[in-house]
Amino acid sequence: MYVREIQPPRAAPIDKGKQVQGTWTAAFEEVNLLDIRKPYRLPMPRWIRDTRIKEWESFFIQDDDYILFAVLSNMKIFRYASVVLYDKINKEKLWFRKNIPGSGWHLPRSLKNASVDSRSWGFFFRVHSWLDANMIKLDLDIEPTRKRPSFTAHAEFSLGEEHSDPMIASLLFTESRGMYAYKTLTPVRGDLVFGGRHIALNPAKTTGLFCDYKGFYPYPLNSQWCEAIGFDASGRRFGFTLGENQARESYANNENALWIDGKLTHLPPVKITRSGDGPEWIIQDMEGMVDLVFTPVEQIKYKMNVILSSSYYESPLGFFNGMIVSSDGEEIPVKNMCGLGEKLYLRI
Repeated sequence: MYVREIQPPRAAPIDKGKQVQGTWTAAFEEVNLLDIRKPYRLPMPRWIRDTRIKEWESFFIQDDDYILFAVLSNMKIFRYASVVLYDKINKEKLWFRKNIPGSGWHLPRSLKNASVDSRSWGFFFRVHSWLDANMIKLDLDIEPTRKRPSFTAHAEFSLGEEHSDPMIASLLFTESRGMYAYKTLTPVRGDLVFGGRHIALNPAKTTGLFCDYKGFYPYPLNSQWCEAIGFDASGRRFGFTLGENQARESYANNENALWIDGKLTHLPPVKITRSGDGPEWIIQDMEGMVDLVFTPVEQIKYKMNVILSSSYYESPLGFFNGMIVSSDGEEIPVKNMCGLGEKLYLRI
């Protein structure tokens, strides 16, 4: 059975000017990658080093009828927001995206009590991370257009309602550059208003996965993720997130996690491959703990090329089938579990 060293809380993933690698039990007090001394061989002004740090937060919320997936990112050359609401019963989709040139705001360096707003014409995206009060709040307001109805959302990730162990990892791409990830799975309460319909999010039936990322990511960046949340056949709150990136050592530490009623299982590294010419994604590990097939049913793709920079983002909705194993050795069947795949290519 796969195991790794889990370290007690510390203030930051930086020690004496160097990023440390590991997995921890609680969020850092602050994550400021600019504190890394000489991340590159050549000396660079602080503002240039800052442009190399990419950061984003994502929110994946699901109940019996709806999926809400929202991303707010700062790539320093531009900022990007995406909101997807999918009605699983009626097969209806709202997709909103917004590119904003320039760096503007930064995402908070601490999740203890901080907020960030992104505002533009017809659009409002606000995140208030408040771990000191055991909650993370998301507010969205999108004005209608001729092709799209209005959409408003208020969602609260309730970290204190049901105890859930967070996943915190710091991974290295080189000796001096790396990434940080914070992930947590919790009940979610709130309200959505979509095209005149009011949708109440009942925390007893609604689960959310919140992710916070920062990093001196490779140039170019190639990453893939798969994630699903909900309830298993026994009615337990259940979810997993599996990623494959360019970290140089992924066995001892990675960002893969499984939650069952709040208990966290750290999973081994996985390989995500496509099934030949078919649409399926195959997700497997070398320890016999992950054996899943993801079948996309609704595609969401975005591509942008600007001068010497380019980005490609793919986030299909679909279903997972297969098996996953907890740290207790329990084999959990996964049958038609609704979730997401993500693929990101970034050359910025």
